[in-house]
Amino acid sequence: MPEQNSFPFPEPSPGTQPATGTSAPVATGTPPPAADAALPADATATSASAVVPVPVAGRAPPPSPRRPLWARFMGWLVDPWLELKLEPADLDIQADPRPVCYVLEDYGLSNALILDKACRQAGLPSPLVPLPRDPTGRKRAYVALSRRNAAPLIPDQRPAKRTHSDSLARLLQAHRADPALDVRLVPVSIFVGRAPDRQSGWFSVLFSENWALVGRFRRLLALLLNGRDTLVRFAEPVSLRESVDEGLPPERTVRKLQRVLRAHFRRIRAAIIGPDLSTRRLLVDKVLAADTVREAISDQARRDNSKPAEAWKKAHAYAWEIAADYSHPVVRSASFLLTGIWNKIYRGVLVHHLDKLKEAAPGHEVVYVPCHRSHMDYLLLSYLLYERGIVPPHIAAGINLNLPVVGTILRKGGAFFMRRSFRGNPLYSAVFTEYVAQLVSGGYSLEYFIEGGRSRTGRLLQPKGGMIAMTLRAFLRQPTRPVLFQPVYIGYEKLMEGNSYLDELSGKAKQKESIWSLLWGIPKVLRSNYGQVVVNFGEPIRLGEVLAERAPDWDGKPVNEDEKPAWLADTVDALAQKIHVNINGAADVNPINLLALAILSTPKHAMGERDLLAQIALSKTLLAEMPYSDRFTVTPHTPEEIIAHGEEIGVLNRIPHPLGDVLGVDDDTAVLLSYFRNNVVHLFTASSWIACCFQHNRRMSRRTLVRLGRTVYPFLQAELFLPWSEDEFAERVDRIADVFVREGLLQQINDDEGGILQRNQGQSDEVFRLRAIGHTLQQAFERYYIAISVLVKNGPGTLGAAELESLCHLAAQRLSLLYAPAAPEFFDKSLFRGFIQKLRELRLVWPDQNSKLLFDDRLDTWAKDAKMILGRELRHTIERVSPEAARSEPPEATSD
Repeated sequence: MPEQNSFPFPEPSPGTQPATGTSAPVATGTPPPAADAALPADATATSASAVVPVPVAGRAPPPSPRRPLWARFMGWLVDPWLELKLEPADLDIQADPRPVCYVLEDYGLSNALILDKACRQAGLPSPLVPLPRDPTGRKRAYVALSRRNAAPLIPDQRPAKRTHSDSLARLLQAHRADPALDVRLVPVSIFVGRAPDRQSGWFSVLFSENWALVGRFRRLLALLLNGRDTLVRFAEPVSLRESVDEGLPPERTVRKLQRVLRAHFRRIRAAIIGPDLSTRRLLVDKVLAADTVREAISDQARRDNSKPAEAWKKAHAYAWEIAADYSHPVVRSASFLLTGIWNKIYRGVLVHHLDKLKEAAPGHEVVYVPCHRSHMDYLLLSYLLYERGIVPPHIAAGINLNLPVVGTILRKGGAFFMRRSFRGNPLYSAVFTEYVAQLVSGGYSLEYFIEGGRSRTGRLLQPKGGMIAMTLRAFLRQPTRPVLFQPVYIGYEKLMEGNSYLDELSGKAKQKESIWSLLWGIPKVLRSNYGQVVVNFGEPIRLGEVLAERAPDWDGKPVNEDEKPAWLADTVDALAQKIHVNINGAADVNPINLLALAILSTPKHAMGERDLLAQIALSKTLLAEMPYSDRFTVTPHTPEEIIAHGEEIGVLNRIPHPLGDVLGVDDDTAVLLSYFRNNVVHLFTASSWIACCFQHNRRMSRRTLVRLGRTVYPFLQAELFLPWSEDEFAERVDRIADVFVREGLLQQINDDEGGILQRNQGQSDEVFRLRAIGHTLQQAFERYYIAISVLVKNGPGTLGAAELESLCHLAAQRLSLLYAPAAPEFFDKSLFRGFIQKLRELRLVWPDQNSKLLFDDRLDTWAKDAKMILGRELRHTIERVSPEAARSEPPEATSD
C-alpha cells in the first residue's frame, strides 16, 4: 500500500477560534484549523499527546494501578501552581474499551505531571501507569517524540541510528507481534502561558509559551509565573492497528506516524500561539539544503582537502552565527524596557508619514533602508514599528555587535549578524547570501544600512550595494512577491556616541565595542538629555518600477543564480542612489540643525543673540519658500525657543555682555555641531550656491549665476544626493534669487538679460547673513579647487586616480593645519574620491594606457569658473600647498 501524506486526525469545524492570549477565552470543541502541514516540526518542551482507556458503559471499570509514589509527591508540589483549562470540555473518548497511550511531543517531567493532572481532572487513566502487558517496556502509558537529527543534511554522511521515538517503535512492533492488540493514540497539546497580550506582565511575557526548546530552569520559571494559565488540548483517538495494517515496512511506518504527529502538533501550536518566527531554527536547514550552499560546501571540502562532513559543519557554524532567533516574548519585554528609556533620555520621538507606508506596504516584501547615525537606530525603528502594530523587521547588524548577552538580545529581536568582509571566504558568502534569499522568499521584512557603517560626519556615506544586490538576486530567483524599499530618515538632536565620534574625527582609532564599555556607559546615558528624535518615512521605491526602467528586456521570469544580466550592476547602483536621494528627501530640520548652520558660519563660532535670531529666522524662511520635498519636516519652534532649547541641552553657552549677550560653543562642541549641520546641508544647496557666488563678487548677472550653477551641479548632486536635474536646479536657483531680493540680501538693479544682481557694500547685516548662508558650501568648492590645482600642477599623464586622491587629502589636511580649522569632512578621502569619479564620468579627465589621468583645456575653463567663487588669496594659498608627485630621478651616466 503506498504511503499516504496525511493521518486521520479529525479536523475542527470552521468556526473554532484559537486562543490568542492569556486573557482571551479559549475555544472548546474540535482542534483549531490546520496550518501548512508540510512545514518541518521541531520538538518542543510543552506539548504532549496521550491515549486514554475508557470504561465500558454499564460495567464497572477494572481497578487501575496506583501512580508511583514520586509522581504523587511531585504532583502535590506543583498542584498549587497549576490551573488547567481542558479542551474539548466534554472528552468523547470513554465509550471504547481499547487501551490508550498518551504521546508527548517532547520528554519532560513538567509535561508528564501536567498531563497526569489533566487526565485526573477529566476522569481519565493516569499516563504514569503502564499499558496492559506494557508493550513499551517503560511502565508508562505515554510516549514522546524525539528531536530531529541533523545528520541526514550532512553530505555523504549516514543518519544516526536514532531517528525516531524508540518507545513509539516498540509500541508499533508490539502490534505486529500481537494481532489482538489495538492501542489508540490521543495527541495532547500543553501550553503554559500562551501568546501574551499588551496587558501581560513583563516576566509573564518573558516566560510565556513559544516555539523554542527551553531548559529545565526556564521551564520551572514558566510554571511558577504562568502555570495558572495552562491549556491542555486533547485530540480524537487514532488507532495504531490501522497504521500497522497499511502494510508499510516498520521503519517507514514509524517515520510516517511521527511526521504526521509533528505536523499535528505544529498546527495546534500555530493556532494557539501564532506562527513560528524563529528563523534560526527554521531557516538554517533550508539554507544548508540549497544547491548553491551545497556546491560551496563541496568546493570548500576540495580546497581544504577534507571530508564533506567537516565542510558542512563549517557551513552550519556560519549559518548559526548569522541567523536571527526572533522571539515575541523578548520583543515585547524589550518594548516595556525601551518605553521607560525613551521617556527618560528623550523629550519625545516624533514619527511622520508612517501612514503612507501602511498604505503602500500591503502585498509587498518591505525592505527598510534607514540612514545610519547611531547604534540607537536599530532599537528605535523596530520599537516604533512594533508599537504601531507592524511586525519588526529582521535587521542586518555588524558582527561587532554580537557581544555576550547583548548579541543574544539583539538576535531575539530580529538581528542577524554579518561580517565586515566576505573576501576570501566563498563558503561564508554563499551561506549569507542564501540566508538573505530565504528571508526575502519567506516574506520577512528586512532592515539594513547601505552606508555600511555609522556616519561620523553627519553626511550620508557613499552607498555600498552588497545587501541591495543580494535582495535583488533573491527577488529575481523567485519573483513572486513584489519588493518595496522604504527609506527612513532618523534625526537626533544629540548623539550618544558624540564623544567617541569626536575622538575618531580628531584622529584616534575607533574603539572596539565591548560588553564592559556598554555597561559602564549606561548610567551616564540615563542621566543625559538627548533632546528629541524624529523618524521620517521617505518616498518608497518599488523594485518593479526600477526594473521596468533599468531592465526593460527582463520578462518577469526567474533568473538563475549563475546568470549575470548586463543590467544587474547598473540597477543596483541606481537603487542605491535613489534610496539615498529619498532619505535626504525625508530629512527633518530640528533646532540643533538650525543652530549649527548659524553658529559654525562665524570664525570664532559665536554670534550676538540678535544676529543669531535673525539667521535662524532666515533659514526657516528659505525652507518655507522653497520646500525641498513633500516629506521633509521643519521644527515649528520660534527662533527664541530654539535658542532656549540649545541652552537647555547644553549645546549653547551664553556669555553676558552690556552691549548684548553673545551665544557660542567651544571647539569640541563646534566639531560635534558640524555633524548636525551636515545632516541638512543638502536642503540649502541652491541658497548656499547663490550666496557663495556673492562672497567675492559684488555683482553678477542671473544668466551667469545659472550657467555656473549648471556647471557645478553634477558634483554637488553626486556628493549630496540631490534629486533635481540640471534644468530643475537652474530653475530653483532662479526662484531663490527672487527670495533673496525680497528679503533684502540682494538687489536687482536692471532687467537686461535676466537682470543684474548686486549685494550691499561693506559689512552690513545683509552681507553678514549672506556670508553665513554660503559658508555651508564654501569648503566643498575649496576641495574641488584643491583637486583641480593638484592635477594642473602635476600635468596630464602624471597621476593615477589613487595618487591624486592621496595628494588632495594631504593638501587639504595641511591647509586645515596652517590656517583656520575646517570641518572634519574637509579632508575626507571619500569626498575627493567621489569628485574624481565625477570628473571621469563627465570626461573632464580620463585614464591613459598606464591608468594615468589625462585632461585638456576644458579643465582650465572649469578652473577659471572657480575663480569667480573663491577669493584670490585663498586660490593662491591652495596652489601653494598643492603637492607634486614624487618623481624618480633618471640614472646617472657612468663611464667605462
